[in-house]
Amino acid sequence: MSNKIWADGAEAKRQLGRVGVWLGALGFAPWDETAAAARRIEELGYSALWISETPVGREPFSHAGLLLGATQRIPVATGIASIWSRDALAARNGALGLAHAFPGRFTLGLGVSHAPAVKLRGQEYEKPLTAMRTYLDGFEAADYRGAAPAAPVPVVLAALRPKMLELSASRTAGAHPYFVPVEHTRIARERLGADAILAPEVGVVLETDPALARARARDFMKLYLALPNYTNNLKDLGWTDADLADGGSDALVDALIGWGDAERVAAFVQQHLDAGADHVCLQPVGTSVTGAVDELAALAPLLL
Repeated sequence: MSNKIWADGAEAKRQLGRVGVWLGALGFAPWDETAAAARRIEELGYSALWISETPVGREPFSHAGLLLGATQRIPVATGIASIWSRDALAARNGALGLAHAFPGRFTLGLGVSHAPAVKLRGQEYEKPLTAMRTYLDGFEAADYRGAAPAAPVPVVLAALRPKMLELSASRTAGAHPYFVPVEHTRIARERLGADAILAPEVGVVLETDPALARARARDFMKLYLALPNYTNNLKDLGWTDADLADGGSDALVDALIGWGDAERVAAFVQQHLDAGADHVCLQPVGTSVTGAVDELAALAPLLL
């Protein structure tokens, strides 16, 4: 990728800032609610807004364009756009088109997604690392003849395990891990080196009652603990089948989700930054879009 168009790690860090928001629920909420939430997140001072891709929600490039148009300053990032949903040239050209219209405000997060989601598209989920390498080759397959963006575009990879982390550092601006404990952030920083951006998603719950907080966290975690990409990564880190069962052991919940009052949650987020994260994406879990924005408002004075 040419550095004239594609951002390096330093530029990605500058554009994305230190503390952003990951809110996949925006892809399902009515547009008026989604737009209002995005504007409120921008007003609170968060430095980026991450959106997801799912076969049953809004398409992320069109969604990103809508959000960019509905806000004034906040960058929008895909966390992630699946490589199985569109070919590499379509993703590249879509990213460059958005970045031209909104300079310095679009980050392309790419990922291999998960077998069930790929199957819904009628495709076979095979050799994800090879598929990602081939996909990145596609970015260089043809000259882009549209107007070049005024600021280079960050590309990051959803990366959990060593080889994908190494690919993200060697071929893109860095990595966007999802559903990871602090120990993974520390390991990822070592794998990536100092230059690449490390931008983990961090789940949070503003609830001081341990039983209620963990119940909310487990409602969220059950989906991801059914997906081998995440469970294999957690097993690599030493977590057991018993930890992964029934929505997660108390220890696993506490490792993956920051819960408690605002001060305790902010301290949990800070652990990821201290472990080497350049940018963290907060995701209030087990709540509505309105509830998530309320929690983000409570956390903002401590984190921004």
